[in-house]
Amino acid sequence: MKLECLGLRKQFGEYEALRGIDYQAPESARCLVVVGPSGGGKSTWLRLCAGLEIPSAGSVSVDGVELPRDESGLLRYRRSIGTVFQAFNLFPHQTALQNLITPLVHVHRFEQQQARDRAMQTLNRFGLGEHAEKKPAQLSGGQRQRVAIARAVAAQPRFLFFDEPTSALDPVMTGEVLALIEELKGEGVTLFVVTHEIGFARRAADEVLFVDEGRLAASGPAEATLNDPPVASFREFLAKVLQY
Repeated sequence: MKLECLGLRKQFGEYEALRGIDYQAPESARCLVVVGPSGGGKSTWLRLCAGLEIPSAGSVSVDGVELPRDESGLLRYRRSIGTVFQAFNLFPHQTALQNLITPLVHVHRFEQQQARDRAMQTLNRFGLGEHAEKKPAQLSGGQRQRVAIARAVAAQPRFLFFDEPTSALDPVMTGEVLALIEELKGEGVTLFVVTHEIGFARRAADEVLFVDEGRLAASGPAEATLNDPPVASFREFLAKVLQY
């Protein structure tokens, strides 16, 4: 993913969530991992890059094309990517299988049988085939998040955006979901991941981006940036996160 942000700002009323982010991802980077304190602007940045919000100023470009600002253009862009949220966002009245079929039919214009075949294939791929007819309330947190990831992957998107996908999970389920995300990277999927899991960043990230107080305070190759944080705020953040 060739991601470029220029002077990117986002304001909600009086509150300025992003205060001018400039960043160009290396073309070789397949996994960008964004870390930083809560409320620092990480999720807002992801939502702008995923076309879920419109910048107050500045621009986001993907593969050399600036994201549109009109709803129809944004809808076309969102159809080409996948997004996974911390709260799963599954339809509670639908089964796992139906949760995959619905967007394939209504968003990506699959025929019903084609959508069902693709959905079942994807659930089986993620070890969820036996849970296809269960509703979200009948699944564990880790299973619900895997269904959410399967739904994002089913349409074979250009990129996948993950917004703190393990924050609602216990340690065992967190490990399962992070391993699945790392597996997707190994298959060549390009990822943009907002997380507090520093161990995952060390293993999977090509670039680590540290966002604090609405600004991109540091960025660089994962190993070098995490081993020798270039700014004091990043060093302090890591010390707190890794303390326990």
